[in-house]
Amino acid sequence: MSTNGESIPEIIGEAAAVRATKPEAAARPAAVALPITVADLEKDPEVRAYIEAGNANLAVIGFTEHGLRHANLVSHIARNVLRRLGYDQREQELAAIAGYLHDIGNAISRYDHSLTGALLARDILRRYGVAPEDIAIVMGAIGSHGDDTQRLGEPVHAVSAALILADKSDVHRSRVQNPDQSKFDQHDRVNYAAVSSFLRVDPGEKSITLELTIDTTIAPVMHYFEIFLPRMLMSTRAAEFLGCTFHININGVELL
Repeated sequence: MSTNGESIPEIIGEAAAVRATKPEAAARPAAVALPITVADLEKDPEVRAYIEAGNANLAVIGFTEHGLRHANLVSHIARNVLRRLGYDQREQELAAIAGYLHDIGNAISRYDHSLTGALLARDILRRYGVAPEDIAIVMGAIGSHGDDTQRLGEPVHAVSAALILADKSDVHRSRVQNPDQSKFDQHDRVNYAAVSSFLRVDPGEKSITLELTIDTTIAPVMHYFEIFLPRMLMSTRAAEFLGCTFHININGVELL
């Protein structure tokens, strides 16, 4: 007996493979809707206050933008990564939620912000009645997205991998908060030199490519690699976790 040319054992085998590679998909029935969407978080005053406070804190110590723009963009890209790779709506929404909340720990401190952010997210999601299994997925994604103490983010499930890819792909001049170009540090210059960035997910080729356009009169391409090597390593591991290869294309030339 078959369905669309596939035998029942083949179908069962595929389902088992999905559970093995996407354990979060088997945690709860996909038919049960989440009690929250990222749209709810965008209107939540507590969430907004944490994101804005975190960004203000980072501006004082010279970091690039980590505010509402970054939160919205990372949320959108994380969702899109899983959508393009065929993950279900529930996992896509969890990725979007993790993306939106991933930097709220900056309201406490930049250091260990991934851990404090995961705990803040837990309390917020509890308030909305999110199931513990789903809270654990979001916490794991936020807690594993990396920090500034030389500890690389490690993908622990698909939602986590999507968050890493989305977060590390946000390189753009709009992130520079320092208004004085004469006082740019190397991070400011590289971000300001990035005229455009796009994370392309090709499910057919099983590839994920960060496409950048860099103004080399502001910063040479080599400076990107010098500064963002940890990002490239994290992105490579995240893409591999999702069964893809990771590439970087700068100014039309594939460099990785």
